[in-house]
Amino acid sequence: MSNVISPPRYVTIEEECKRNPKLKMSDLQIVKDWMNKQPHLPNIEMIYFVLFLHSNYYHLEMTKQTIDNFYTSRTHLPEIFSNRDPIGWKELRKAFTVLAVMPLEQKTKEGYIMTFAKLLNPDPNKFDYLECMKYFFMMCEVQNIIKGTSEGQIIIFDPSGLSIGHIIHINLMIVKKIVYYIQEAIPVRLKAIHILNTMPIIDTLLNMIKPFLKAELLQLIHFHSSLETMQEFVPIEALPNQYGGKARSIEEIAAKNIKLLEEFREWFQYDECVGRVNESLRTEKLQDAESLFGVDGSFKKLDID
Repeated sequence: MSNVISPPRYVTIEEECKRNPKLKMSDLQIVKDWMNKQPHLPNIEMIYFVLFLHSNYYHLEMTKQTIDNFYTSRTHLPEIFSNRDPIGWKELRKAFTVLAVMPLEQKTKEGYIMTFAKLLNPDPNKFDYLECMKYFFMMCEVQNIIKGTSEGQIIIFDPSGLSIGHIIHINLMIVKKIVYYIQEAIPVRLKAIHILNTMPIIDTLLNMIKPFLKAELLQLIHFHSSLETMQEFVPIEALPNQYGGKARSIEEIAAKNIKLLEEFREWFQYDECVGRVNESLRTEKLQDAESLFGVDGSFKKLDID
């Protein structure tokens, strides 16, 4: 295995042990030893072992399965997990001007971390959903590496400006893969997805992905027509200024976090080189996109009458 390049900033194992009484060094060693016996899996930073264990509530077998799902799905989803260069990849740079993805500083009363996303440019011709999803996952990943484990994570999305032009060409095969990654692979305790300023186009989008959603994930989605109903779940002062919060403007928060992604540039490039599975070394049955995601080849594009 190659040497590991650590992220430029991350929470330490010592900090994690202090905040998580259930985290045992013996469990970390068990998972590490197991992974060393999986020749198809990459060598990874210790902080990831902590995130995987925590997200699976310290169940060892579930943790092992999530690790395999994580690296296997990222390998077979290059549309999202390749070209993750926040400086040199021009299509990703364009996404920074179309969408804002903003980890918020404050936590909810339950101790959940929050990520806020909003369209900046409503022009469908500027919207590349693959690059925007790439940007979203990169930002969430950095957020979790820096902040470490938390009681849970919630996503807040304001779809204002979204139109049929944004979603009409979305490839359902890739949507299915992304949903699989969210449900089976990410090392976070996802607690809620809040849709603010809901509109009819969201029904179209939800109907499109609903066949791929587990009931548990579907139950996490909440719709809000105004900020009033959000107050039960989210401290309003934690939101950007444009939403009555005190977290600075959307533009300021987004710019700060893009600089953070740029700081992680070398680490993203390293991850793309070594943070993938080698199917030829897998001791069990080789995985491909079809066997992993259950991809139906008949899915092409979303057709809307």
